[in-house]
Amino acid sequence: MRNRMIVTVAGLATLLAGCGPSQPTVEEARQFLNAAEERLLLLSNESGRAAWIQTNFITDDTEALAAQTNERSIAAQVELAKEATRFDGLALPDDLARKLRALKLSLTLAAPSDPKEREETTRIGASLESAYGKGRYCPPNRPDTSDCLDLQQIMRIMATNRDPQRLLEVWSGWRTISPPLRKDYARFVELSNKGARELGFADTGAMWRSKYDMPPDEFAAELDRLWEQVKPLYVSLHAYVRKRLRAKYGDTVPADGPIPAHLLGNVWAQSWDNIADIAAAPGGAPAYDLTRILRDRRIDARGMVRYGEQFFTSLNFPPLPTTFWDRSLFTKPADRDVVCHASAWNVDNNEDLRIKMCIEITEEDFSVIHHELGHNFYQRAYNKQPFLFRESANDGFHEAVGDTIALSITPEYLVKLGFLRQAPDPSRDTDLLLRRALEKVAFLPFGLLIDQWRWKVFSGEVPPEQYNTAWWELRRKYQGIDAPADRTEQHFDPGAKYHVPANVPYTRYFLAHILQFQFHRALARAAGCTGPLHRCSIYGNREAGAKLKEMLEMGSSRPWPEALRALTGEDKMDATAILDYFAPLKEWLDAQNSGGPAGW
Repeated sequence: MRNRMIVTVAGLATLLAGCGPSQPTVEEARQFLNAAEERLLLLSNESGRAAWIQTNFITDDTEALAAQTNERSIAAQVELAKEATRFDGLALPDDLARKLRALKLSLTLAAPSDPKEREETTRIGASLESAYGKGRYCPPNRPDTSDCLDLQQIMRIMATNRDPQRLLEVWSGWRTISPPLRKDYARFVELSNKGARELGFADTGAMWRSKYDMPPDEFAAELDRLWEQVKPLYVSLHAYVRKRLRAKYGDTVPADGPIPAHLLGNVWAQSWDNIADIAAAPGGAPAYDLTRILRDRRIDARGMVRYGEQFFTSLNFPPLPTTFWDRSLFTKPADRDVVCHASAWNVDNNEDLRIKMCIEITEEDFSVIHHELGHNFYQRAYNKQPFLFRESANDGFHEAVGDTIALSITPEYLVKLGFLRQAPDPSRDTDLLLRRALEKVAFLPFGLLIDQWRWKVFSGEVPPEQYNTAWWELRRKYQGIDAPADRTEQHFDPGAKYHVPANVPYTRYFLAHILQFQFHRALARAAGCTGPLHRCSIYGNREAGAKLKEMLEMGSSRPWPEALRALTGEDKMDATAILDYFAPLKEWLDAQNSGGPAGW
């Protein structure tokens, strides 16, 4: 995930002094935007540094400082967004019109204009994220704090333990961190909605949906279309995994209903690749164990990141700057609390690239590193654009780029790194595809439902007294997942997922899981791959690298369909690429599920 930095501006009312409000000119609009971008850059850098310190040194003081810089940023952004309406209706060149639109839509959080409410909004926002970062599960009746578990420890237990009672304990235990956040979150929603309405939006969710170069309702319909394209593949995977889990755990898993959430190897059940040992084809075995390979070679956290950098340089991207290696956080410090959730940063909007990540030597983190570096290389590629265009074509693009690279972590790529002597025989492809589907296909409905819940919360369709009920209704509807224990409105399970207390939009991740396969298919063609799509790696191919770089350098200077066309030749998001990629697996899953129940 990339840095959750809120774009910042300062009030520029003096720029407009003496100008007749009824007759703005193109030149006035240009001067307004030039001055705005200059100020934007300064305030963004200030916010970036404060946010970096807050997430890497969690204290009351760093939280307060981050909240203060955020407050200044948001106040200025809201003020300028309102001032920009002076140019509504003015015929402008495309670049100026697009900048004005970006100025109005760049906020993730629009705090109210009232100073006290604005301060309250940013203070709550900072405290929610910090509270999540400090979250621990301390087993009851154990006074020794050394028995407490942080998120990293809980994630390891969920990934490796196969005792359903232990899994239920830590699954429930992590969710003890979020009920204290519930009251503040409800107030945060109220305040953010007030700020969004001051900017002319119905609510914060409507503001978020307006950022995709299409009307909000049309964008929502586009998500439905993409989900319907991939839903049959997900249903087949769900039915197969449910059957395998039932063989492992018996009647704990229903034959034809939702899967209990604690048995899927992930604290949020958002991806299922950690239960690949349970879901593996009967009699099958993994073609290779990348985690073991990495550990046997004694590759440390920094070495893992070097491999990720090497992929991009093989495509003819320049190496990361020296400051990246000096300033990034690669491992969890022993002496302080940090937000371990992986993120990528460009602190000065130029070359001060960093990642923040508590790296484990695992196959999963090897892939995550490629993902995070995708953000960094994207950030640097568009840093020559005007400030308001230093962003991805849409936020799904930013998340998709690194994952596109991770799709090239194929056996053939691992052979080139010397990790494997030879690629596994194609007869082992079912296992390779199944493991990737447990990660990628399993994620799709989760990626969709987070913001489905938030949009209902922001709109008031789901009031605070129904937060948890609505959450589990959506998880059953989209994922076919159910809570393994009674959940009531005394709980706040959405708050146990980082992106909710941190106010990070999540639809980008659903879009990224569609786009990465569309990108991969196009880059595979550019690289001249002739084999199966799932065996194609673009590592070392400069033709594919040039095509990727062309799109990245565009930033958000053009509507996202144009950026998509630059890379793929297509101007519409298309989930058929994910169907192409997993076509052999879909056929195999349907054969395994034949005669059995599907759906929930």
